[in-house]
Amino acid sequence: MALTLEERITRLEDIEAIKSLVTTYARGADRYKYEALLAPLYTEDAVWEAEGFGRHEGIEAIAREMAEVGRETILWSLHYMVSPEIRIADDGKSAECFWYLWELAKMPGKDGQPEDNVIGGWYETKLVKTDAGWKFRHVTLVLKLICPAHAPWETR
Repeated sequence: MALTLEERITRLEDIEAIKSLVTTYARGADRYKYEALLAPLYTEDAVWEAEGFGRHEGIEAIAREMAEVGRETILWSLHYMVSPEIRIADDGKSAECFWYLWELAKMPGKDGQPEDNVIGGWYETKLVKTDAGWKFRHVTLVLKLICPAHAPWETR
């Protein structure tokens, strides 16, 4: 059965809301505002996981672990969230979102000093629509590349 105009508009609004959620996620990670910006993006029972960074369940655990990553592992970052693909469920109450990650980051090098790195991979997420809007229920980061950015880069 074809969607009504109102249903189609609602889906488009949902897609834009999820894109905004992804942008807020990147901004929160880059500014290290885990509790203020990132925690409200998750359901209470949310899961965040990535190889090498572990699996964390619940808002408090996710915020705590992300803050630790910011202190210990990723000392500075600039997330580029690229090409989001969003699929809203037929009932409009849940969604899946995939996007690529390209990240510039400062991480401790072998000598312990900050080192410029590039990180690449993608996110696979499951979301639910709540009374407060769209929230992440499950975030999986699939990392394919973490390597030093050898200087000098020739920029134009």
